[in-house]
Parts: sequence; structure tokens; C-alpha cells
Amino acid sequence: MEKRIGRLIAGAGAAALVAGFVGLAQSTVSATTATSTFAVSATVSANCTIAAGALAFTPYDPVVANATANLDQTSTITVACTKGSTGVVSLDNGVNASGTIRRMKAGTNFLTYEMYSDSGRTTVWNATNTVSYTALTKATTGVTLYGRVPAGQDVPVGSYTDSVVATITF
Repeated sequence: MEKRIGRLIAGAGAAALVAGFVGLAQSTVSATTATSTFAVSATVSANCTIAAGALAFTPYDPVVANATANLDQTSTITVACTKGSTGVVSLDNGVNASGTIRRMKAGTNFLTYEMYSDSGRTTVWNATNTVSYTALTKATTGVTLYGRVPAGQDVPVGSYTDSVVATITF
């Protein structure tokens, strides 16, 4: 019988020990915390890109078609800027200009032309007469360029070219 009582006491002791651990696990442990607030900032800068498409006139016919009629053509200048930014698009006079007269060159010969910012071809587009641009979104926008080779030029056969720089200042 002593053996049974010893086992009973030992079993009761083990049960009490397990109950003590369970009670310890169920008790709440409180922790102390501290916080800090910090600022987050970013600056959005104005930025623009510009890409000018070629102004490719159809063949100029000084004898018949363009003896009395101008040769007109359009091109597109594509601009993309940071939303809300503004800029101005300007065009230089090209590498073959004589003063403010724009000219395409073939060998030693020249064919004059002009570029305008309006479809009526009344406002010359250059470094002084610029086109204003305001970005409503960052999406690209096409700005139409209106070109003209004036009628009645007496020029020899050739492939006439020029190179013009389009610039956006923002």
C-alpha cells in the first residue's frame, strides 16, 4: 500500500508541476513600446522629351504643278512632359539657312522652304516665334508642323535636304 501512496503522491506532484507550467503559459506578459514619427518626402521635377518626325515634301515640280502653286506638307513633333509643367518648342533655321531664309541644299543649289505653327501658314515657327506647351498628363502629344516650299522657284534637278533642330525649353 505504501507503494500505491508513493505513486499517488508522485503522480499528484507531476500533475501539479504540469498545471503550474500551464498556468504560467496562460499568464499575460506586458511589454513596453515606444514610437517615432518621421517625414517622407519626394520632389517631382519638370522633365520633357521631344522627337521630331521628318518633313518630307513630295517631288517639287517647278515647270507645271508648282509653277504657281506652293508645295505644302505637314510633320509631327512629339512632346512629353511632366504633368503640370510648361515649355516652349522652338525650331532653328537649319544648317543651310541664309539669314532667316530656310533652304534645302543639293550640291551648290538651294530650294527655299518655310515651317509654320498654324495650318494657314501665316506664323513662321522659329527660335523667336515658338509654340507654347502645357502638359495636362505625362502622355506624349503631337504638335503639327506645317511646311511649305514656295511656288515658282527655278531650281535644277536634285535631291535637296536640310537639317533642323527642334528644342523644348521647360
